[in-house]
Amino acid sequence: MADSLILVGAIAGAFGVRGEVRLKSFTAEPEAIAGYGPLSTEDGTRQFGVRITRAVKGGFAARLTGVATREEAEALRGTGLFAPRERLPSLPDDEYYHADLIGLVVADAGGKELGVVHAVHDHGAGDILEVRAPGSRPLLLPFTRAVVPTVDLAAGRIVADPPEETGPDDAVPEESGEAEG
Repeated sequence: MADSLILVGAIAGAFGVRGEVRLKSFTAEPEAIAGYGPLSTEDGTRQFGVRITRAVKGGFAARLTGVATREEAEALRGTGLFAPRERLPSLPDDEYYHADLIGLVVADAGGKELGVVHAVHDHGAGDILEVRAPGSRPLLLPFTRAVVPTVDLAAGRIVADPPEETGPDDAVPEESGEAEG
């Protein structure tokens, strides 16, 4: 994982007519995104130096190297911006990059496997782990110490204590597409 890329922001579209982009930062300190550059696309085919020009609603207006026109900026709408992990700050023991959680096996305290972390969502009230298991609908777990008491990155495992209303027994099987009869 040491050489992996971490999603730190995204281009939300053009800003103005002179090639600036509207930049959404996913970093803990939003302005810090410019210091992790150059940033690249996920496939690494393009790299951008970033200079924030001002704060705007929902993010920043920024200049990216190699982007000079509104049309070039608009063509980048939706592009994720990634930084190499080694450029990012180390985290305290009880904090994790979302990328580190995705793919971890989730089990309950008794060892019963609940699934694998498919995604981490943040809707403003705290992170939610989306756990998927074959044949079941996704299980959504609040990423709190009470619900997720143990994260063991080295072992690739999370121990969870799901609230009863979100427990695995409540998961509804996915429809198989076969007609019952």
